[in-house]
Order: sequence, then C-alpha cells, then structure tokens
Amino acid sequence: MRSDVNGWNLEGSTTPYVALAAAVFAASTSAILVRWSHAPSSVAAFYRTLFTTALLAPIALVWYREEFRRLSWRDGGFAAVAGVALAVHFAAWFESLNHTSVAASVTLVQTQPIFVALGAALVLGERVSRETVLGIVIAIVGATIMSLGDAGEAPISDATTFGNALALLGAVTVAGYVLAGRSIRQRVSLFPYVTVVYTACAATLFVLVGAQGHDYVAYPAREWLLFLGMAVGPGVFGHTVVNWVLKHLESVVVSVAWLGEPVGATLLALALLTEIPDAVTVVGGLVVLGGIYVTTIERERRRVDG
Repeated sequence: MRSDVNGWNLEGSTTPYVALAAAVFAASTSAILVRWSHAPSSVAAFYRTLFTTALLAPIALVWYREEFRRLSWRDGGFAAVAGVALAVHFAAWFESLNHTSVAASVTLVQTQPIFVALGAALVLGERVSRETVLGIVIAIVGATIMSLGDAGEAPISDATTFGNALALLGAVTVAGYVLAGRSIRQRVSLFPYVTVVYTACAATLFVLVGAQGHDYVAYPAREWLLFLGMAVGPGVFGHTVVNWVLKHLESVVVSVAWLGEPVGATLLALALLTEIPDAVTVVGGLVVLGGIYVTTIERERRRVDG
C-alpha cells in the first residue's frame, strides 16, 4: 500500500496529532461556509461531497490503480456503507434542526464519542480506559455547555421526539463512519478508501436532493464557489485528513477531538462574522479542550508504557 503521492510521503510529513488538529480546524470552516450559503442544506452537502470526490478520485485512479483493482469486495462494500452512513449523518442532523431546538440537536449529535467508544470496544477490540472515559465525559459536558449558548434562541419549531431522534441518529451514523474508517484504513490506503466513501455518500445525497424536490443546478456563481470551498476545506483538509489519522490513532481519540469543531467554528465566527461568543460558550469551549487534552494524554501514556 502506498503512503505517498507523487513523492510526498504522507506518513512522514507530519504527526497524527498535528494532522488531527489541522483537520478539526479545517472542518470548523464548514459552519461559516454553510452560513454564507443560501442553498438548501442537502444540496450544499451533496456538492461538497461530489466536488471532494472529483478532487481526490483522479489521484486514486492514477497512482493507486493497482490497489483499486485488488480492493476486496468486503472492504469496498464496508467503505460504501461508511459513505452511506456519512450521508445519513448529514441528512439526519440537518433535518433535526427543523424539528427540535438548536441546543437539543447539537447536544444529541455530539454524543457520538459514546457510540464510538462502545463500538471500538465491542467491534474493534480497542481498550477504553477509565481515563479515556473521563475525557469523553468532560468533552461532551463541554459540548453541552456550548450548546446552551443557543438556548436563548427561539427554536425553529417546537421541540419534538422526532427531531431529537434524528439528531441521535446523526450521532450513531457518524460513529459508524468513524469506526469503519478505523478498521478499513488498516488495510486500505487513504485515497482508494475515501474515493469509495465519498462516491457512496454523494450518490446517497443525490437521491435525497431529488426526493426533497430541490433544484440541482439553478444556483448563482457565488454558491458554486462556496460548494467548492466546502469541498477543499471541510472535505479535503477536514474529513480526508481525519481518515488518514484513523490509521494511526484510536477511533475514540479521533472522535473526542472532533468535538473541537464547534470551538474552531466559534473562533472563525468571531473573526469572520464578528459574532462574539457569550461567557457560556467560552466556558464550554474550554471544557471541550480539557476533555480532548485528557483523552490524548491518556492515549500517549498508554503508548509509552506499552
């Protein structure tokens, strides 16, 4: 399996922690780009994934052609399932915001590290220590505190069990996406893997856009530039780098670090949208960072002791 593209050695170019931090920050740009876009959320998610695929697939097809041919039906099938799970995550979470409060939706979808930890222990055989559990709890508490910063806003509609269930479905499906990446990436190189995942995700979202009755192409040039920005930032440098990291770090560590995305989005909103976070949001962000710190330090301690 190749770890380089045209001479660039991905394995030796950076450490997994630096790459993970950069990926979480890149993913944080998604909220800003979505805020600037006026397209339906499912359309934005579709083109973000489609353009990401278009940017990465040529690399996979040219430099990883032989590995693509050797890709087993099992790994290819599970990668496709991971792509469908990612699409369901996007669709379920976005739709939940139409049925329940922002605070409830964000809090429930951010429970994904719990499901990742359970899956990692039961399916992947990864050990989850008490210290790691503590880090997960701290990070989720911080994420919950951050969501309370939205509690004073009027919800889009009355809170419902249906909306809460959709947000929870978003958490479960993104956990499945992370776990699949952790497993398959031990055997399959980055570019063939993400090409299959993103293709399946884009195909699923394409069907969803049609089912919702949205137009596929009637958008101004500004929207197409935003779609491309979503592909380059959150897509290539966000999700794709995370999938590289999943070969090197446990799924639980990656999942907890992913909770740093709202922190990065808050900082970007301050810089680009002049949205000043309230004290509750700031405290929650600091708690999230504390939980990420506890989880990563515990992982490093086990690595050194082992």
